Amino acid sequence: MTIRRFTGDKLLVATHNAGKLEEFTELLTPFGVTVVGAGDMNLPEPEETETTFVGNARIKAHAAATATGLPALADDSGIEIDALGGAPGVYTADWAETPAGRDFVMAMERAHRELEETRAPLPRLARFCCTLVLAWPDGHDEVFPGTVEGQFVWPMRGALGHGYDPAFQPDGYDLTFGEMDRNEKNRISHRAVALNKLVAGCFG
Repeated sequence: MTIRRFTGDKLLVATHNAGKLEEFTELLTPFGVTVVGAGDMNLPEPEETETTFVGNARIKAHAAATATGLPALADDSGIEIDALGGAPGVYTADWAETPAGRDFVMAMERAHRELEETRAPLPRLARFCCTLVLAWPDGHDEVFPGTVEGQFVWPMRGALGHGYDPAFQPDGYDLTFGEMDRNEKNRISHRAVALNKLVAGCFG
């Protein structure tokens, strides 16, 4: 089945996360695409009711495409820790929710605490997962998954990146994503893996 090509010059990225929007903008700018965020369009965040990354990404992408008439790209991503049975997984952001906003230090501390309570052996294997969905206003979509393998490490290291980056060390590196130069992280990240598939399929 042929993958639909992206032929426009403006792409809506269905996220209110400034860090994600910045990554997507950097990765897509070379293709002459103007990237706008859901926040710029005053779009509400739809409720993510699915139990898979692809399910939640589809909700966000189709809601944004339907509301604006623009092709919309959404991702759902998270960290899976093997010793926690794949948790937090699709609930990665939920673990960080507080009445005052998201606190990812609290979320990483929870993951570490649960690993310690179960005496999980080292290395504590983990992966970042990202599923991208590019949806068109007519209801069509294309799906591109990406992962990067590594381990959950403690203590947290680095103030760069966002989310769980300071507690994730990718395979083959001594640095966490939180310590890694942004360009290097963007080259190997789960989002980059998925986006490379998207670019090859829809933009290449």
